[in-house]
Amino acid sequence: MKTIGLLGGMSWESSSEYYRIINQAVNRKLGGHHSAKCVMYSMNFEEIKRLQHSNRWDEATELMIKGAQHIEKGGADFLIICTNTMHKMASEIQQHITIPLLHIADATARRIKDQGINRIGLLGTKFTMEEDFYKGTLIANYNLKVNIPTQEKRQVVHDIIYKELCLGKIKESSKKEYQKIINDLMNNGIEGVILGCTEISLLINQNDISIPIFDTTEIHAQTAVDYALGIL
Repeated sequence: MKTIGLLGGMSWESSSEYYRIINQAVNRKLGGHHSAKCVMYSMNFEEIKRLQHSNRWDEATELMIKGAQHIEKGGADFLIICTNTMHKMASEIQQHITIPLLHIADATARRIKDQGINRIGLLGTKFTMEEDFYKGTLIANYNLKVNIPTQEKRQVVHDIIYKELCLGKIKESSKKEYQKIINDLMNNGIEGVILGCTEISLLINQNDISIPIFDTTEIHAQTAVDYALGIL
């Protein structure tokens, strides 16, 4: 079994889900008292959030690189970043470590293609929805058509993530807002929707939506397990 490196804390709410999913998946596959071999470095999300919202991405990248290097020195065989948004600097991180980085968008896109879906909705932070670092991978590498909400609705999705979900606040009213936004995207022809922020799955699950959802936390964590066990 390879040792999984987890760069987490963004937020710790979703990082704890990664840890749970990974260990449960290893135990299902191997049985007994088996659990995952892993190394986690957890960031202070307040620092990251401030850099994100003040457009100081170079400083955020430096912090992420240092975190990844701590993980490599800790003995991890490969790395996953436990957040969608901070894959913005995935290529820079990979350049500063020698272990492989498993990209969350690649893992998600493969799951989507396996289900024969071509037009996908994307929810996440404004950074993830509006910039090309994530959508570009889906479009250029997997030939997916990606729909995002209107500018006003993107702000709603973003605010719920930072003001509620990252703080562990789960509100029924916010679930209904997300359902409305997804329904609007469905009216524009999407066949499935990416929960492209690792906290969104704390609020929305498949029982809440009539089309397939792609929970990036679950997909990324399962991909890490498959890689660790030599299945992938």
